[in-house]
Amino acid sequence: MPTEAVPVEERLFSLVLALVATEHGLTKSEILSSVQGYRHRYVPGGDNASLERQFERDKDDIRELGVPLETLETPAEAGNNQNLRYRIRKGAYDLPADVTFTPQETTLLNLAAEVWREGSLSSESHRALLKLRSLGVDADDPTIGYAPRIRVREPAFEPLRAAIERHLVVRFPYLKPGESEPTERTVEPLALVKHEGRWHLASFDRNRQERRTFLLSRIVGKVTTTRTAFTPPEEDVAEAALADLDRILAGGRVRIRVAPGSDAETRLERRAAEQPAPGELLLNYSDSNLMADELASYGPEVVVLEPQHLRDRVVQRLRRVVADHEGATR
Repeated sequence: MPTEAVPVEERLFSLVLALVATEHGLTKSEILSSVQGYRHRYVPGGDNASLERQFERDKDDIRELGVPLETLETPAEAGNNQNLRYRIRKGAYDLPADVTFTPQETTLLNLAAEVWREGSLSSESHRALLKLRSLGVDADDPTIGYAPRIRVREPAFEPLRAAIERHLVVRFPYLKPGESEPTERTVEPLALVKHEGRWHLASFDRNRQERRTFLLSRIVGKVTTTRTAFTPPEEDVAEAALADLDRILAGGRVRIRVAPGSDAETRLERRAAEQPAPGELLLNYSDSNLMADELASYGPEVVVLEPQHLRDRVVQRLRRVVADHEGATR
């Protein structure tokens, strides 16, 4: 299985930079052969199906972040997906002209910018721009001269990514919902995938002798990389893991009532699979405990109607909050 040595944020950031840098857009082959995060896995004239699927997922991730990624079709070649061009119009990505900041807000933004490497593109991004120009693509240095230093992923991400790259068995403490103590897991890490905004590890659990997917936020301690090597499977494990998570998501559904005009309505309405009645939403979920945590966080703005087991979990969380604030057990 192809390995991914480039961190995900770096790949997405490089893709955004490349698409902002060209006015007329880039074809898929130009992106895969030149942009950092793809080009080291690209096989000229070879089988790049797995890499193309990665690009399709990255496009979705970028759009979910609010980046206006456009798909352009050449009129003379309508229907030819290989010649589609992708771009991010700089004007559409700029702040609206009527958005202004007070001096205090500007100061805070400047302080926040201190956590970014400022001044110029990374050497990899420069090489990507040179590669694009060598292909005859007009590419300008974007005005965004920053590369992020902050890592917003789970702490377990980097050691797991490194272990996947080196095909080494890992151990970590994993805390399942409802349990008071974590259990040590020994697994062959196969792929890291992002689903519904959360990172998961697709792996082969050596203790249970089966494929298992773990939520990174439930790894509650240090990831220990052993010296034991393993041979990864040939199939696309990331694709299979995402398909399994999609199936789980499709099987979980909760019906809720939201307060009109509330923050809950604004945020959850966009994710609703259906709106069965005024003020009601049907949401899909893959993890009942995570969904219960989220719904409980909206307090009185959300009422869970069904299923009963999820309603009970939300009520339990709300009662715990009341008890914690009153200093009594209910």
